[in-house]
Amino acid sequence: MIIDCHGHYTTEPAALQEGRAAQLAALDDPAARAPEPPVIGDDELRASVEGNQLRVLRERGGDLMVLSPRASGMGHHVDDPETARVWAATSNDLVGRLVGLYPERFAGVCQLPQTPGGPLDDAVAELHRCVETLGFVGCNLNPDPSGGFWTAEPLTDEYWFPLYEAMVELDVPAMVHVSGSCNPVFHALGAHYLNADTTAFMQFLTGDLFTRFPTLRFVIPHGGGAVPYHWGRYRGLAERMGRPQPSTLLDNVFFDTCVYHQPGIDLLTRVVPVDNVLFASEMLGAVRGADPESGVGWDDTKVYVDRAGLTDTELSKVFEGNARRVYPRLDAQLTAAGK
Repeated sequence: MIIDCHGHYTTEPAALQEGRAAQLAALDDPAARAPEPPVIGDDELRASVEGNQLRVLRERGGDLMVLSPRASGMGHHVDDPETARVWAATSNDLVGRLVGLYPERFAGVCQLPQTPGGPLDDAVAELHRCVETLGFVGCNLNPDPSGGFWTAEPLTDEYWFPLYEAMVELDVPAMVHVSGSCNPVFHALGAHYLNADTTAFMQFLTGDLFTRFPTLRFVIPHGGGAVPYHWGRYRGLAERMGRPQPSTLLDNVFFDTCVYHQPGIDLLTRVVPVDNVLFASEMLGAVRGADPESGVGWDDTKVYVDRAGLTDTELSKVFEGNARRVYPRLDAQLTAAGK
């Protein structure tokens, strides 16, 4: 089967964004009452994906998408813990309902209620709720809740350890994924996202996180940002700093295929071991439409993977096996369903 490990619910009903706007407006008015979560029916949920994610998934030969709330909408820069908690729960509940409506097509990954420098108690609690109650298989972790100003501690800092302990206990990975950019220097999709991917890898390279948490797993999206292209730089820097080589991170760090041209996929699959590459498209996400030179959809990454010169065994790993290994709860769900 073909598992897309990186999908976002970017086609949510308008009522969700209207509710979010009302929630944020209430923060500016101390006399205002925080709004109730919007009421969205199952038919609205079905309509929001049937002509979008599900249609494209079927057309491109995919079987299942690991789905999370809209990344740019997580809004972790909003420095109010209660707002973050309610917004994350509201967003995750909608994804959970979609998984319930389409259990053979979607598996859930949760948004965490993060705030800049805030405690992680609510994030740990929401992770437990989503995994243990909603059946989610992982989470998205934002290494920069400030939205482009990078006020957070590195991912190797003890600040993050309570969340890592919960991830290890639940045996779920995190995809390293920032939200929107509040810094005009960094375009959200073209700079901020890729900066975060590259920065996270460098943080892992210069820390000893996986000595403390040997079973902790991260997926770095968007092909790892600049990492595959500059693998030699990381090897050289590790040598210069007396650090272990970047290859030593590969028991814990994985990369997806959200790279939107053939040379990029070719580079990724030649530099990064195939065992560490998970198929993904980020559909429907950052880049939409088709490449006018080839006619191939920018995010139709299956076409690029198919043309990367991999063996059948390697393709099986990229399309299915690696995702089932990195997301063991997903594997257990699929096994229970006879897949």
